[in-house]
Amino acid sequence: MPCSILCLTYSFMGIYCSSMPRAATTSDAFNAVAEPRRREILNFLALQERPVGDIVDSLNLEQPSVSKHLRVLREVGLVSVRRDGRRMLYRTNGEAIRPLYEWTSTFERFWRHQLNRIKERAEAKEERSKQNHNSRKGEDHDPDPSGN
Repeated sequence: MPCSILCLTYSFMGIYCSSMPRAATTSDAFNAVAEPRRREILNFLALQERPVGDIVDSLNLEQPSVSKHLRVLREVGLVSVRRDGRRMLYRTNGEAIRPLYEWTSTFERFWRHQLNRIKERAEAKEERSKQNHNSRKGEDHDPDPSGN
């Protein structure tokens, strides 16, 4: 089986082709957010800064795993940290997220077009359903009660 098929098939499970070099997760924001748990953490931190314990409890992840992901996110600048007494509070860094937003917004036109097509199809289906329902009502209604 060609390596590219194996890589696509097993990449989700963490098995990668050894012949294909991977960029370090800390090389840039795009590589850092390639990991789904890091995206979850970023989403969770988007609303307000939080201590590690809140992230662990809310996302149901192990503390060492959260710490590792936060380290990666900090190294690429997507998350910042500040000390509040004994607690470390983490929050997203909006400016560092901007390149991700700008890149994904290049696809916004495509997404909007696809959503418009879905909406048009749903509305057309609903209209056909209403027409079918109304035409059946007309068939069921007999204006002459005598049956003639």
